[in-house]
Order: sequence, then C-alpha cells, then structure tokens
Amino acid sequence: MLHPYFEGERTPNLPDATATLSGLTLASSTRENLARAAIEGILCGLADGLDAITRLGVSAERILLIGGAARSTAVGVIAAQVFGAPIVIPAPGEYVALGAAAQAVWALAGERPTWPAATWAEHPADDRPVIREQYAAQG
Repeated sequence: MLHPYFEGERTPNLPDATATLSGLTLASSTRENLARAAIEGILCGLADGLDAITRLGVSAERILLIGGAARSTAVGVIAAQVFGAPIVIPAPGEYVALGAAAQAVWALAGERPTWPAATWAEHPADDRPVIREQYAAQG
C-alpha cells in the first residue's frame, strides 16, 4: 500500500503527513504491484474527499475522471473498484477551465449551464470495499 502524502495532504487537512509504502516483500515488489499501490493510494485519498462531501448530504451518481492518467484503462477499472460508482471518462479537454467558466456563468446568470462532453470511456461500478478498508487500517 502507498499513502502518497509526499507533500502532506489537504483532505483531510494533514499538512505534515508523510508518504508511506507498506506491505512489501521481495515477491510483492513488482512494478505492477507498485503501480497499482500508487493508483489505489491516490484514488483512496480522493474517495476520502468524496466521503466528506457525502456526509453533507450530496450523493455521487457517477465519477467523472479527467486528466492524463484517466486515459489508462487500468486507472478507470481501479477507480470503479475504489469508488464503487460508475466511472465516466470524457474525451480529452480543458475541464478545469470549463468548470471555472461554468461556475462563473452560474454566479452571473443564476443558473448552471449544461455543456455536453463527449465520453471517451466508461467503467461500471465494481465496489471492492476491501481496498479502502486496507488503506484505512494502515492510515
């Protein structure tokens, strides 16, 4: 397992947190296992942030995964396992800028714009709570 707090963590607010890599043996220290641990660690951190939002009464119907890593099939599959929700990967685009623009329109016009995004890939929910349980136990 990799807790990727190389520069602390923002959610939850742990500015002095450090990264940890645990569970390694000679047999388990393959490139594939290390890569999966890194992806799981990042996604579990994002899932912790989603939990904070969920506690406020917001539910996630789907997870929109953006960025370069989102184009990896393996990342999408692992995300579906960690989040336990459908994963939608839009076609590459400037989604951070579009999100900021949508918020500006919403603030100025009083209604949220609906701008369609082409879907590049989708992964059905494949809830595997054991992944988050293992990370929580080591956290």
